[in-house]
Amino acid sequence: MTESANGPIGGGDEGEASRLADATAPLARVTLTPRERQFLVLLTAGYTNEEIGALLHLGTQTVKNRVSVLIDKLGAKNRVQLAVYAVKNGLSE
Repeated sequence: MTESANGPIGGGDEGEASRLADATAPLARVTLTPRERQFLVLLTAGYTNEEIGALLHLGTQTVKNRVSVLIDKLGAKNRVQLAVYAVKNGLSE
């Protein structure tokens, strides 16, 4: 077993395994609006909230709110999981 700065690698506790399982669990399958799909495409392309706002003629806070709604709707923990969802479901084009 190898040691890391956070403890042993490979012999992690059940909490670590649970966190890993949560991180890799599939997100909810829901119907997305065309605008939500548009947001996912831009998120997946790596655009910031400010850049998305400029492209879609929205304020930064509106973009943040829409991203939060997507996170809640899909059961994601962050925008990275949203991007992974988009790629896995063919919504990143």
